[in-house]
Amino acid sequence: MKEATGELNMTVVIVIAVAILSVFFFAILWPSIKNTFIANNKCSDAICDKNTLQDGMVDCKYYKNGHQEGPDFKCAWKG
Repeated sequence: MKEATGELNMTVVIVIAVAILSVFFFAILWPSIKNTFIANNKCSDAICDKNTLQDGMVDCKYYKNGHQEGPDFKCAWKG
């Protein structure tokens, strides 16, 4: 009986550890990953003005259906 209790305790510890790691990932890491992904996609679809090149960054605008969507933003200049 003691052996079964020990295995149950270890299972509970593992389940709690996985839950803590999941909360850490989805509360702290995932929003950062998601925002970086969205910013990279927005920069790849944006129209950028190379005349505003400063410190490797340019001013860009995002258009959807012929109308500017959202404020101007900066993207890394990729040449």
